[in-house]
Amino acid sequence: MVGFLILGVSGIFRWQEQDDVFTDGLRMMAQIAVIITVASGFAGVLTATGEIEPLVAASAELIGGNMALGAAVMLVVGLFITIGFGDSFASVPILAPIYLPLALTLGFDPLAAMALLGASAALGDAGSPASTITLGATAGLNADGQHDHIRDSVIPTFLHCNIGMLVFAWIAAMVL
Repeated sequence: MVGFLILGVSGIFRWQEQDDVFTDGLRMMAQIAVIITVASGFAGVLTATGEIEPLVAASAELIGGNMALGAAVMLVVGLFITIGFGDSFASVPILAPIYLPLALTLGFDPLAAMALLGASAALGDAGSPASTITLGATAGLNADGQHDHIRDSVIPTFLHCNIGMLVFAWIAAMVL
């Protein structure tokens, strides 16, 4: 509330626009809550159908016990899943039932499996157009109305966060 008052008093937005700014913020938070709820429901469906075990077995057979390839594939798939949702918290319920058994089947240590899961979920969060990270940056930087969401928030965040995280998460999985 104090931050909202500071933004209003300092002229970042006009006092007459405060209702729209506040409503837009609530609308964005509601959208995030819906995404997280849908992801959790999807994870429940995956678990209830019993199809996770065959998927893990087929994936482990396709990877062929190559831990380096397995870690790379898991990180890249996690990146694309999380970009789609735009939220790492929503991706964890989807990735965990598949990634943890797959990582253990491939021979990863439980700590390495957790590192792969955490990094896979966080990867897309830092570069998704629907991410709270990029939406928050755009909301803050667009006070003058000249900020392009994709070009000025999404692409730089994706490049600066995801490339390093891909490399270091892969190294962490191999070392742990």
